[in-house]
Amino acid sequence: MLKAVTLAAGLFIVSGAALAEPSAGEALAKKNGCFACHGTAKKIIGPAYKDVAERYDGEKGAAEKLVHKVKEGGGGVWGSAGMPPHPQLKDEEIRSIVNWVLSLK
Repeated sequence: MLKAVTLAAGLFIVSGAALAEPSAGEALAKKNGCFACHGTAKKIIGPAYKDVAERYDGEKGAAEKLVHKVKEGGGGVWGSAGMPPHPQLKDEEIRSIVNWVLSLK
């Protein structure tokens, strides 16, 4: 009985740890300094990622639009502060970040 309880507790801890690990998109956002200007739930300089997800929820072509905006930079949508371009990031890295952001709705 003790083995079963220990095993169940161990599986719970392992599965909880796996759930707490950031997605590839979130990890890339952290690695590339995106959180300096954006919070997940709180606006910093740029909008909160959850606000971006809400604004673009259900919009056809939103992911590609946002990939382009991250790559080329942009402004005017969320106020006067513009986002600088990020040409050093590969499109697939940006797409991973954007897909993670859009999943936050």
